[in-house]
Amino acid sequence: MADTLKVLGQVAPADTNNADLYTVPEDTQTTVSSLVACNLTGNTPNIRVAVRPLGATVANEHYLYYGKALAANDSVFLIIGITLQDGDIVTVRSSAADEIAFTLFGVETS
Repeated sequence: MADTLKVLGQVAPADTNNADLYTVPEDTQTTVSSLVACNLTGNTPNIRVAVRPLGATVANEHYLYYGKALAANDSVFLIIGITLQDGDIVTVRSSAADEIAFTLFGVETS
């Protein structure tokens, strides 16, 4: 098995719908070290972050953050340290379109 440290995903949602930030590839385990959410504007939107086991539909029990306010022109660094299996999906959302950039960092083991 080989470990690959990497940027797992980056997305800046253009709308207020859920956006898949990262899907664990087949036959891979992933350790997520951190998530960065960067507010690109002077507004104060809220963010949501969910982990969907095996690609399940987003439900209340999947949320790690829900309605977390992100100050104007600021970033939040969320140290997560979770493990995911193949097929799991990290989904993000912002309360405002084109205002937040999300980046996920971690290690893939395959």
